[in-house]
Amino acid sequence: MTTARHHYLEIIRENLKIDLAEEKEVISELETHIEDRLQELKERGLSEEEAERTCLGLLGSAKAIARQIYEAHSQGSWQQASLAAMPHLLFAALFALNWWQHVGWLSIVTFMVIGTSIYGWWHGKPAWVFPWLGYSLIPVAALGLILPYLPREWSLLTIPFYFLLALWWIICLLIQTARRDWLLSSLMLLPMPIIVGWFITLAPGLKITAQTPERINYFAPWIALSFLILALTIAAFIRLRQRWLRVSLLIISGLLTLTLVVYYIGGRLNVQTFAGLILVMWGLFLIPPLLERVLRRSRRIWQRYAFFKPSQQ
Repeated sequence: MTTARHHYLEIIRENLKIDLAEEKEVISELETHIEDRLQELKERGLSEEEAERTCLGLLGSAKAIARQIYEAHSQGSWQQASLAAMPHLLFAALFALNWWQHVGWLSIVTFMVIGTSIYGWWHGKPAWVFPWLGYSLIPVAALGLILPYLPREWSLLTIPFYFLLALWWIICLLIQTARRDWLLSSLMLLPMPIIVGWFITLAPGLKITAQTPERINYFAPWIALSFLILALTIAAFIRLRQRWLRVSLLIISGLLTLTLVVYYIGGRLNVQTFAGLILVMWGLFLIPPLLERVLRRSRRIWQRYAFFKPSQQ
């Protein structure tokens, strides 16, 4: 394959952002289509270079083709939408039915989240698995909340190690997700500002006290409602085709849900905290695309280095 065709297909591949299995099938079909058109043009008397230039010109912009393919293949089935919404529904049920008080139910939900995340991760990273991956960060955060209550000598040893390990896990998760699609990173992290907002409300001063269970009981219906809204948002996200609609949906839903949290807690979050949560929410939609751009630029530099290195030897 010549450099022009390779570059053209590489641009399409970078902008497809669909499931890996579908991406391979689409690229293979497109390569076959280009080869057939090139053969037809060469049979008409065009040279290899002229045929390639004419063929790629007839196909049009690589980014436009990638956008059309994305809209044709990005819509998930109702089954996939249900799978993507399931972790939000599970956490809504934990609070709506007061299951959060039972270690057994908490353990079941935790194992379901971790097990489903691992299964989806090793089976092509379909779009429905990313909401599960977001909730897989909760056990990591919960462990961090427990560490300060350990004996002092244990805390001094475990807390630095914990933060390094947790930071490594989050960075690896973000990088792997951004390589697939930065929008899926935002989808994965969408519940985090909501969870942080509720935690600040339920544990003032970030300390769990004897009054914390009472506060959870009081706010449980509204906590369940916020997770239910997230579930409906994710289901709609999976069913939408247009990328701009997906971005708009996540932004609007995130802001509305966060506003709902602040409204129902009756002023227990001050203006500075609310503004901080809004900034975190916007960070979910700014940091992932920037990370994706950095990764893409790094990959291009590495590809150029790998391409020119043999010729220098």
